[in-house]
Amino acid sequence: MESLYLLIPLSVVLVFLIALLFWWSVRSGQFDDLEGPGFRVLMDDDREENVPEATRNGKNAGNAKKRKD
Repeated sequence: MESLYLLIPLSVVLVFLIALLFWWSVRSGQFDDLEGPGFRVLMDDDREENVPEATRNGKNAGNAKKRKD
């Protein structure tokens, strides 16, 4: 019975901290776009900015083809 005097206030403080962290995450925009990062992983991103410099200049274009074989 005496342990309840410690556990009940401790659980109330824990619930308060969890609610505070959830409120902070909602206010900071953590839940604004839930589907975007999952789709970004699946998209093929072949834009010029993601291509290495040597491949863009044509120096290693032949080597890149050989590595795929």
